[in-house]
Amino acid sequence: MNHRIEKTVLFVKEKLKDAEAGHDWFHIERVWNLAKKIAEIESCNREVVELAALLHDIADPKFHDGNEELALTISGEHLVSIGAEADIIQQVLFIIKHMSFKNSLETGPASALMTTGSRTPLTELHIVQDADRLDAIGAIGIARTFNFGGYKNNLMYDPEIKPKLNMTKAEYKKNDGTTINHFYEKLLLLKDRMNTVTAKKIASRRHDFMLKFLEEFYNEWNSNDTSC
Repeated sequence: MNHRIEKTVLFVKEKLKDAEAGHDWFHIERVWNLAKKIAEIESCNREVVELAALLHDIADPKFHDGNEELALTISGEHLVSIGAEADIIQQVLFIIKHMSFKNSLETGPASALMTTGSRTPLTELHIVQDADRLDAIGAIGIARTFNFGGYKNNLMYDPEIKPKLNMTKAEYKKNDGTTINHFYEKLLLLKDRMNTVTAKKIASRRHDFMLKFLEEFYNEWNSNDTSC
């Protein structure tokens, strides 16, 4: 393993040892592994992909009063401390800044982003973004969604509260809807927002699993279980 990757693994494990279960080291590890899987097929800078995957949730704004600069500061300081070149640092920070779902509501597709100076790491951004979004759907995505809903003490479901569709970034950040509504406000949208062929294949299966879960959820909620 690259020594900078190894040092970053240790750094992230320590930094997130008390994190909420949906955004802890195990989430990072899954995203990292998915990113490496996708990177095997895509032409990319593997070190940039791995560093960005490892650092992408080092200070999630949801748990830091909405501060979107903290992750960039912490990541930048860490990358300097392990001797990363300026070009690598710039590309990793670019990915961390632009990869989240809420930021895409404001900026649009990642392909529309532009930077000056260093090469714009769009392929690397696509890979890490896909890996993170894959971990938000399927069985793991369902578990993470309900875990976070419980953490926030949100309602699990209320038929009278409808999903808020087509939200702006500001609206999304302020939204405290039900856990089930989050499927319609984000999770079920992710399949069609994948960038790479590999991620699209994985997402299709995970998306179908969520649809089956929701069907069963509504059947049980409404006492329509026909198995007896």
